[in-house]
Amino acid sequence: MEIQHFCHDEHPLVFNEDKAVGKLCRGCRKPVLGPSYSCIKCKKYYHHKSCAELPRELQHPLHPKHPLILFDESKFYEDKEYSKCEVCKENRWEYSYGCFRCNFYIHSTCASLRLTLESEVHDHPLTRIWKFMKFTCDLCGKEGNVPFLCAQCNFCIHKTCASSYLRRVKAIRHDHPLHLTYSSREVPQSDSPFCQLCVRKVDADYGFYYCLSCDYVAHLDCAVDERNREDINLLKLTDGESNELENEDLELDGSVDLATYIVKKINVGEDGIEIPTEIKHFSHEHDLKLSDEVENNKKCDGCVRAILPPFYRCAKCNFFLHKSCIELSRKKRHPLHEHPLTLLAKAPYRSKSFGCNACYQSCNGLTYHCEKCDFDLDVQCSLILESLSHKGHEHLLRLSTTSYRQNCSSCDSKSFQVLRCITCEFALDFECATLPLTTRYKQHEHPFKLSYAVEDDSGDYYCDICEEERVPKHWFYYCADCSYPAHRECILGKYPNIKFGGAYSFDLHPHPLTIIEKTKDHFECHKCAKPCEEFFYQCAMCNFSIHVYCV
Repeated sequence: MEIQHFCHDEHPLVFNEDKAVGKLCRGCRKPVLGPSYSCIKCKKYYHHKSCAELPRELQHPLHPKHPLILFDESKFYEDKEYSKCEVCKENRWEYSYGCFRCNFYIHSTCASLRLTLESEVHDHPLTRIWKFMKFTCDLCGKEGNVPFLCAQCNFCIHKTCASSYLRRVKAIRHDHPLHLTYSSREVPQSDSPFCQLCVRKVDADYGFYYCLSCDYVAHLDCAVDERNREDINLLKLTDGESNELENEDLELDGSVDLATYIVKKINVGEDGIEIPTEIKHFSHEHDLKLSDEVENNKKCDGCVRAILPPFYRCAKCNFFLHKSCIELSRKKRHPLHEHPLTLLAKAPYRSKSFGCNACYQSCNGLTYHCEKCDFDLDVQCSLILESLSHKGHEHLLRLSTTSYRQNCSSCDSKSFQVLRCITCEFALDFECATLPLTTRYKQHEHPFKLSYAVEDDSGDYYCDICEEERVPKHWFYYCADCSYPAHRECILGKYPNIKFGGAYSFDLHPHPLTIIEKTKDHFECHKCAKPCEEFFYQCAMCNFSIHVYCV
């Protein structure tokens, strides 16, 4: 069977009953997975059968004055400005019906929408009103112009809202299911509730998700966002399956402390407390001994922060672990991720370093890792859970995870997850929230403290290291003894979560390679032949250098 289609005048489109896997329909831009039409000579112009057989002319109730003509939106308006679809208010580059005299356009898929709709968000069938009328959606609170209506309840809703939301969802950061509601009478404890997921106010006159037993409120979009929602359809779970999932959570959460080290020697203090003085940690091949002899510019191999007592060290290697790092749980759950995370010595991929999914920085310390999702948290970010008290702000900060980037008050960077204040608009991204409060810089005799305000009233804001201007509201490091302000990047370096100087073995080279931060000589990368200026691996014995991302 053949048809002559307006999209392709040169050849007819031939009917094919087989599946055309991987091809997009030219009409609706969705995959063709069933009977289709296509041009077998050009081997393109694939269509669903229904899209290829659309009538060229249509009388539609939204525009009864004139008939609408079918056209290819992407082809007709390639180089022109044009109006959006009157129903969905989008440009999707698909087949559309249009009245060019009235500048009226509607996608073919929107023109063929059903008159009635069964929706999970409402108990009764919803009827489409094919008439332009401004209304406020009773679920999302936003305006629309073509509503679905339940006359029995006087309930108006967008088509997208009717199909986007579920009656119940399970948020990663809450133990109980959240139920869809659009009645403020169900929120007895909160006059002005705020969303526990994004930490912004919720208008309780419209729809939201709610846990009555915990007085837990969440915006509609926050609760269904993939960053916050567990990949579990609670509506299809039996009681037995639900209990099994809860048991799995109990088994794998942070309260289950799987041993990360074996005690080799113990001393008993004056108060009778046993203190391990020699241990074998899973992340290192040699035994580690308890020490309090601090060396300058040494970093912990767990959290990649400056070494402070008490800590454990390896007598054979430049390897250190804080006591707090050896006591980290081997398994834990974190509100930023759906699955349990496992503490690993080094990321099991790429070049002995990983990118943290909270602060977005490179790190080569210990990582909490999800193999299924390739998700990593460095030690510092893993310690921040639902809330944080920080010296840089007077109010408690709560974890806010959104589908849009939020602005950090400390550095003006944008991030999908921040720690946000309920009282004011202050927010911190994970990079700023995990900055060390005190640190040292090279041979400077005094420590530098993290500062949250300008250090004087002169109006001149400069860094005394690079001598470049500073943004006054950005956090910086300051030595009060010397009146010495500095950019935090100048104090901590470009890669503050990388411990340089360690040697690693790779299959591509017979000798261990040392990770280098910066050098005056620009060595040529063995793989890409570009200069290695910073953050690369080197074998001094062979004069071999290679970028981290080339390993």
